[in-house]
Amino acid sequence: MNQSNNSGILEQFVNTVMGVKNLNKQQSPDTSIATTQELDISAVLVYKLGTILQIGVMIIVLLGMEKLVMLIDNNSSFPSWLSTLLTGLFFAVLSIRSRIFSLLDNTRSRQTYDQIIRPIWAPPPLAFPIVWMIIAVLRVISSVLVWQQMNHQFLVLPLILFVVHLALGDTWNTIFTVERRLGAAVPVVILGPWLSAMAVTAIYWQTNPVAGMTLSFSCVWLTVAAVLVFRIWQLNGSEPLYPVKLN
Repeated sequence: MNQSNNSGILEQFVNTVMGVKNLNKQQSPDTSIATTQELDISAVLVYKLGTILQIGVMIIVLLGMEKLVMLIDNNSSFPSWLSTLLTGLFFAVLSIRSRIFSLLDNTRSRQTYDQIIRPIWAPPPLAFPIVWMIIAVLRVISSVLVWQQMNHQFLVLPLILFVVHLALGDTWNTIFTVERRLGAAVPVVILGPWLSAMAVTAIYWQTNPVAGMTLSFSCVWLTVAAVLVFRIWQLNGSEPLYPVKLN
């Protein structure tokens, strides 16, 4: 009984931190199915526009942080550690809740994952928010190291690529978790979150090897995730690898 209670408390804590919602039947995501293989051009445009706008907003936020940190660093009345603390908190918010800057529906829930056919080796639903919590911590550490290496600047290529990576991940979440487009999710997870994670890790490593090594775990996890998304697509009907028009 105590073990069950502890498991429930852990799940509630993890889901709260990561913003994962347990949807009830009245809140179930749209389960419309495709009756055609026609490309949904409007959906493609929405994904592209939503991603571009999110990246733009986050770059503006990076600029705002740079101005704020510069003000703090140039004011001797503030303790020297304050800018590092604020920067760490900033990257924590970005890593956990980057979707607040997205115009797309980025509801986090386990409903889609629970209802689809999964390979026998698929991790349990609770594993995902736990792993992403760990990755979020590693992102904060590595990003702060890069920020320090770049003389407290935010508008630098490594950090800009980092927010691009976050935006691509949020768009993938919309496609897979919210809209349940299992086919379109396959190329998007490879060309979006996975490829961008490799690029960010490489440039972090070039900037600060410790930062690159710290972030490399996310590449391992996203590789597993990409393979899982591919197998889920195969097991659930192998719909076209692009967004099709839904009922």
